[in-house]
Amino acid sequence: MDKIKSIIIEIEKLKAFWKYKEAEKIVENALINYNDDYRLFEEIADINLYVWNLPKAMKAIEYSLELNNESATWNYLKWFLLLSNDKPSEAIEYLEKSNKLMWNNSEVLRNLGWAYTLIWKTERWISILKRALILAPQDDLIKEDLAMALIGSWELEKWNILLKDIKNKARV
Repeated sequence: MDKIKSIIIEIEKLKAFWKYKEAEKIVENALINYNDDYRLFEEIADINLYVWNLPKAMKAIEYSLELNNESATWNYLKWFLLLSNDKPSEAIEYLEKSNKLMWNNSEVLRNLGWAYTLIWKTERWISILKRALILAPQDDLIKEDLAMALIGSWELEKWNILLKDIKNKARV
């Protein structure tokens, strides 16, 4: 495994436990030796998204883009920032690119579906979420989003089935 990948794994573990300051210190130290690796700038952006420092996240994402504009992660983070700035149509462009680069990623698909609903394309949202659910049938977030999409399209019977499944899992 390359050195950057092992650093990123360590950062991801810290982020999973909400230890963003520690994660940021590790990234900053790694940048001393690896200042040309776009993945580290993506981590800075991701950490700053978690703590809602959107300007700093955007700067890191833009710099990451200069290093590698074909990064699926970069495109995924860029869509989030655009969406946060109420630009769903622009955001979709980046999420579609992320989907092409990170094919069959259920989380990317779930968010792509959400972006389509923000521009009132509910049918597209439903079809994307169904694909995401096939890829990750146990993902309750996808099920919940699909249930909401089905309500919006008045497919109440299918909506009810999904919600019962989520409710039954919660009892276990």
